[in-house]
Amino acid sequence: MLTPTPLMRLVTGFWSFKTLAAAVELDLFTRLAGGRTITVEQLCTEYGLAERPADTLLAACASLELLVKEPGAAGYRNSPIAEEFLVVGRPYYFGGQVRYCDERTYLPWHRIGEALRTDRPLTWNPDTQGSVFSDVDPQMLGLFWEAMYAASIFTARALGGAYDFGAHQRLLDVGGGSGAYPIELCRRFPALRASVYDLPHVVPIAAEKVKAAGLTERIDTIAGDFFTDETLPLGYDVMLLSMILHDWDEPTNRRLLDRCHAALPSGGIVVISELLLNPDRTGPPEAALMGMNMLVETAGGRNYSETEYADWLADAGFGSIRTVIFDAPGANGALIARKR
Repeated sequence: MLTPTPLMRLVTGFWSFKTLAAAVELDLFTRLAGGRTITVEQLCTEYGLAERPADTLLAACASLELLVKEPGAAGYRNSPIAEEFLVVGRPYYFGGQVRYCDERTYLPWHRIGEALRTDRPLTWNPDTQGSVFSDVDPQMLGLFWEAMYAASIFTARALGGAYDFGAHQRLLDVGGGSGAYPIELCRRFPALRASVYDLPHVVPIAAEKVKAAGLTERIDTIAGDFFTDETLPLGYDVMLLSMILHDWDEPTNRRLLDRCHAALPSGGIVVISELLLNPDRTGPPEAALMGMNMLVETAGGRNYSETEYADWLADAGFGSIRTVIFDAPGANGALIARKR
């Protein structure tokens, strides 16, 4: 029998996110790092909570498989995924992503109807601000870059398993942000060298990550603007556009692909890594809903299908276009094309 149960799951979806966000805000998972446990009574004492909210939070986190409580035990401990990704200081800490979405985009999403009616972003004002991060406080920017790094590090790992970057010598990560892709790809492919190409205020963040990874001899940074620089940097046989094209409208993306084509040598490769919509634009949900988030956060961005990307690549002069599929937080596939 058809029931509204699936609709109820959609309606209450934010309950799960806000439970996770509240636990991250309390640093609960960091408190439980290393196999430590906590009881309702201890949570009350240590965090100043009454018994009812303390008990409710622990039960909710356990239901979401963020905490584990053995049958008959009094205390809760981190689940494996919480221990790995939600403990402050761990190499792949994901709490920045949680906090960024909670503090930056959650409330604007309440006005999604406004974005649909006006076709304007909700997290910033394009009439008075130069970009999405103009006038954003440094702490929020820090959360953003940590969020991007956490998602990108595993996406880069999946991409490296789907495509052999070992066939290349020099990679240019166009709009490379905090450098997660070059770091992971250079770890996987020992002969590969790479550059992170991004805005002047961004590349120092990438340089710090590269230094921490011990890869300064193989990865450098280039400050610039891929829209206004005379040309993209030359001397690379592969260019990566990872989670870049969904930020912009079609004409802007076509111009960027033209610039990639002009800067690559004959036989050079461009890689577009994104959450790809299917050709019918009916899913998957991760890609379609990211498109909705682009309404909230960008002036012209949306998520595109692999068919659209393939058409743009062909029009820019690329050939041998193919798609590889994988499962990762920031992308579900990549298009790979060769300059004729």
